[in-house]
Amino acid sequence: MAGELWVAVMVAAAGTLLMRMLPLVWMQRRLAREDRQGGAAAMPRWLGVLGPVMIAAMLGASLVPAAGTPNAWVATAVGGCVTLLVWWKTKSLGWPVVSGVVVFGVVRFLNFVVI
Repeated sequence: MAGELWVAVMVAAAGTLLMRMLPLVWMQRRLAREDRQGGAAAMPRWLGVLGPVMIAAMLGASLVPAAGTPNAWVATAVGGCVTLLVWWKTKSLGWPVVSGVVVFGVVRFLNFVVI
């Protein structure tokens, strides 16, 4: 790999680490400070809403295929339906995602082979 590519990989890794680590460190320090002052160590309201909002944003972005072709829309719809059906049966998080991704890929592949 070229040196520039390694720099880009390291910058991306550092950015990813900081995005995860900074909120954690900030909250730990805040809770420790409130504990020393004898106050109630309550999480800010916006922090409790942040996770569901991020998941909803990722879901919204995932439901619109990058390629606006009918094949992509069909694969997205079938993959989404399979994900929901597997979740309904298992009530877990892992198997629905795996099954939805696999079915999405199979539908995309089969549609490309047929065409």
